Amino acid sequence: MKFRWLLLLGLALSAPVLAFDTYRVGSQLIRTGDSVSELLDLLGNPVYKELIETGHGGFVGERWQYRLDGKAVTFTIRDGRIVHIDEIRDER
Repeated sequence: MKFRWLLLLGLALSAPVLAFDTYRVGSQLIRTGDSVSELLDLLGNPVYKELIETGHGGFVGERWQYRLDGKAVTFTIRDGRIVHIDEIRDER
């Protein structure tokens, strides 16, 4: 019986963890998986864009940074879709 619980616990802990990044803008949400056009419609052009390249200079994606509500919000873009959202608050 104890072995069964340990096995179930081990299986549960080995399951992949899913994270759904979102960022609220007023009453709307921007999510991972949303298109670049949705991001542009909601926030306009970013203040900073950075290319993401492989070690050999091949294009992988972009990072778009916005200044929103006293923080820097960075959206990582790949294949025209948001794949990650980072938020850094200003330290004041």
